[in-house]
Amino acid sequence: MKYYSTNNPYHLASLSEAVIKGLAPDNGLYMPQQIPILPKELIDKMPEMTFREIGYEVIGALFAEDLSKQQIKELVDHTLSFDAPLIQVEEDVFSLELFHGPTLAFKDFGARFCSKLMSMLVKEKSRTLRVLVATSGDTGSAVANGFLGVEGVEVIILFPKGKVSKLQEKQFTTLGQNITSLEVDGVFDDCQTLVKQAFSDQKLNQHLLLTSANSINIARWVPQCLYYFYAYSRIPKGSKKVVFSVPSGNFGNLGAGILASRMGLPIDHFVAATNVNKVVPNYLQGLPFHAQPSIATVSNSMDVGNPSNFPRLQALYEKNEEQFREKVKGYYYSDRQTIEAIQAIQLKSYTLDPHGAVGYLGLKDFMDEHPDYIGVFLETAHPGKFRDVVEDALGKKLVLPERLAAFLDGEKKVIQMGKNFAEFKGFLEGLD
Repeated sequence: MKYYSTNNPYHLASLSEAVIKGLAPDNGLYMPQQIPILPKELIDKMPEMTFREIGYEVIGALFAEDLSKQQIKELVDHTLSFDAPLIQVEEDVFSLELFHGPTLAFKDFGARFCSKLMSMLVKEKSRTLRVLVATSGDTGSAVANGFLGVEGVEVIILFPKGKVSKLQEKQFTTLGQNITSLEVDGVFDDCQTLVKQAFSDQKLNQHLLLTSANSINIARWVPQCLYYFYAYSRIPKGSKKVVFSVPSGNFGNLGAGILASRMGLPIDHFVAATNVNKVVPNYLQGLPFHAQPSIATVSNSMDVGNPSNFPRLQALYEKNEEQFREKVKGYYYSDRQTIEAIQAIQLKSYTLDPHGAVGYLGLKDFMDEHPDYIGVFLETAHPGKFRDVVEDALGKKLVLPERLAAFLDGEKKVIQMGKNFAEFKGFLEGLD
């Protein structure tokens, strides 16, 4: 299959080119030229299938032209090495827990798939592949742990100083080996801009083999569609319609859900739930899309004022704004509302992280307006990853999972970096 740029549908690339390059030369995001539609009979059979069996079918439909059956099996087995259980929180409301992977965040799915696929593709190269990653928290830890020790690959993580939880920092700044962390004096959008500038610098790309493992890379983005298929197959079937509420920052996760629906998964509606970084909810309410400076919140992984994956959302709806706004409802919430949601759900004996709380709020508001729906919100990280916020909200200590607590003992190792591209470019040029 060929992959086109969201900035130019006539620019086409192979899977290897799209994954290794990350971004198209015109800074567009790569999209599959054709989106395969799975047979209804297969989707109807999915309740009887395991997570991995569903994965073989979905990834096979997307990548069969480029990868062997054995490669697809290896990719899926490596990616889906942990569960994503669907937990009922209240009547018709379910939490899709995506935090059972190695770094306890949903990005483990995409990072593991991406690292495995890149390791397959990089064997064809004789140069070191350098992965540039901008993170507001969970992407850094998922990518760092997914790529740790992968031969022929070095990972450079850029994160905003003072804007990532201490536990998240520890998950990627203490690893060493082929992982380097740059602490940028700025916000997430500054980190993301530096990465994009590096990819568009011709001289730098002649000197180095650069790629990204952010959700802008199609190898990070596509596999996230898998847990939508799995979750849908586990929803109690009845006469009600189905809505998924996605806590959103860079909007790759929501885009993956829409990809699943484009492949034939009968999701009736999506909710884009954000914190006060509300550029997409504003757009969905009829305003023009305007990037804004990001605002710091307690749900810091969603503090994004210029979401990179917005062009993918437009492409999935073929730039049909009316259809886009009809199928996706946008809501945004303050820190106070987020904290109150954490407190309210704890009374039902369920603990939310701040991002899942935003997703829950969006789902509840949608279902209040549409009572004929059954809903799923995505719980994207273990609450222990944001324990300062959650413990303060609940007035009690959280018990951290053993593998999460282990990160706290590591020594933080970072390189301080300004937000000026010349400084970052100089750092990259000094690598070889």
